[in-house]
Amino acid sequence: PKPQTSGAKSAGRFGKPDFVYLAKDDVYRCPAGEKLAHHFTADEGGQKMRIYLTKACRTCPFKDQCTTSNERRIRRWEHEHVVEAAQTRLDRNPQAMRVRRETVEHPFATLKMRMGATHFLMKRLPNVATEMALNVLSYNLTRVLNILGVEPLLAAMRA
Repeated sequence: PKPQTSGAKSAGRFGKPDFVYLAKDDVYRCPAGEKLAHHFTADEGGQKMRIYLTKACRTCPFKDQCTTSNERRIRRWEHEHVVEAAQTRLDRNPQAMRVRRETVEHPFATLKMRMGATHFLMKRLPNVATEMALNVLSYNLTRVLNILGVEPLLAAMRA
């Protein structure tokens, strides 16, 4: 599910979900009815973020409920439409996350057991990533052996 981690929302102000994205016009509509237009694109942590803003906040009656600045800014990831589509599917079928958790938990539990159910042996991200990749590879090879068997796997490798 899409995380809802708005600092504005926790401070009692409007959060991003209170702003409606209008894809046809590529603008956000605020709770007061003003439109936040795309002004620039920024690169944040390797992700392209489109920044939408409006200067109508200065005279807006909802300003105190919306922003502490002179203008409200909304950031939108260039691929956010994919996240929104997934959220829409999840809203229509709330049990999907339960099924997903049940499906995914087994491999992770098996990996954790094989790793000793404690911690990674290596330090630093590149080393930990390699250790995890090797664990996943060994898990996948074990699954292939269990599903196909040794002889069909060797035959497939020879072919």
